Amino acid sequence: MTSPHHHPEYTAGQHIPEQGGWLAGYIVIHGQRYGVINPGAAGELPAQPWGEYGEDIPSAGSVCDGIANTAALVAAGQAQAIAAQQLSIAGFNDWYLPSRDELELLYRAFKPTGDDNACTFRDGENPNSAPVGQAYTEHDPSQTADTAYQHRGAEAFAPARYWASTQYSTCIAWMQDFDDGTQGNDHEGNECRARAVRRFPI
Repeated sequence: MTSPHHHPEYTAGQHIPEQGGWLAGYIVIHGQRYGVINPGAAGELPAQPWGEYGEDIPSAGSVCDGIANTAALVAAGQAQAIAAQQLSIAGFNDWYLPSRDELELLYRAFKPTGDDNACTFRDGENPNSAPVGQAYTEHDPSQTADTAYQHRGAEAFAPARYWASTQYSTCIAWMQDFDDGTQGNDHEGNECRARAVRRFPI
């Protein structure tokens, strides 16, 4: 019998109109596998602070569950999370800010530039993606072949820092630089971009 959540096996970067955008990849959350959808430029949110410097939001610490993080951020009044939750794109209203590991999928699938990747520490390691993500090399991932997602393309990420919804501590949160893939943290009072995503069960 076919599972009620059965979907064809899509590939990262593939446009899936019936899911509202392009597949970033697959993430496993509490044993459930999901496809993570990037809506393109319609989901881009302007650079803003992650939140109040020094404010702890304990329920926004998941490295894989952006929906749970976003709910906690909305309750705390975080502007980007509220903006993401209010989006209506391609008939869907369940957009949220990606977690650290969901954000990594976005870079891996939609890298905008041809610059070398950061290969310091553990950039690219993604224990919750399916398959498990390995550390970047200088040239892997390479620039996306989709011209719409290449730098200055209509749907492209800026070569800049993007916030994840994952808080690291009371003063810093996770981010990823879409210039070279650097994964790390930034002071919550600094301004970074964000892009909303949605997910569907597999």
